[in-house]
Amino acid sequence: MKKKIITISRQFGSGGRTIAKALAEKLGYAYYDSALVEEVAKETGFDPAFIEDAGEYAPGKSILSYAFSSASPHASGKPGATDYLWAAQCKVILELAEKGNCVIVGRCADYILRERDDCLNVFIHAPKAYKAKRIVELYGVTDKSPEKRLEEKDTRRRVNYKYFTGKEWGLTENYHISLDSAMLGEEKCVDIIADIVNTKE
Repeated sequence: MKKKIITISRQFGSGGRTIAKALAEKLGYAYYDSALVEEVAKETGFDPAFIEDAGEYAPGKSILSYAFSSASPHASGKPGATDYLWAAQCKVILELAEKGNCVIVGRCADYILRERDDCLNVFIHAPKAYKAKRIVELYGVTDKSPEKRLEEKDTRRRVNYKYFTGKEWGLTENYHISLDSAMLGEEKCVDIIADIVNTKE
């Protein structure tokens, strides 16, 4: 079956979002990243900035951080705010997938759409030095080292993924293909994924 939905999971700084957007343009597919956040905001009434962060990143570096986060039932005053956001995010992603061909960035979409056989799940990664250089070029210098920023972002993504899916983020068996964007280059990554989509029957 031809793959109608591509999910792009990515390490911070690997260029996964750039690859996803270019891929959607090449294939003529809908692209869901910030638009997905906007849809979840409509569904929940939560601020998009909160969804942008809490929808993909754990509050801290451990699963225990959920118990003390501002989104927890006890801290937020909103019963099960974290789980409510997850449920809304699942609902929106499932609905967007039903609309037709699309590329979805992050947010555990590979897991949420696991029952579909028309999905291609991709993981984009790169060596630390490449990612560190790239985030400085894109986002500038902060008081934290690039390496520290990379570690914190990816750790929070990993914990978030584990908390909601029970699986290990970045583990190759959870994806159909895993691409090194530093070795291949962003354009080649786009071409490889597009070739798979266009030739898969």
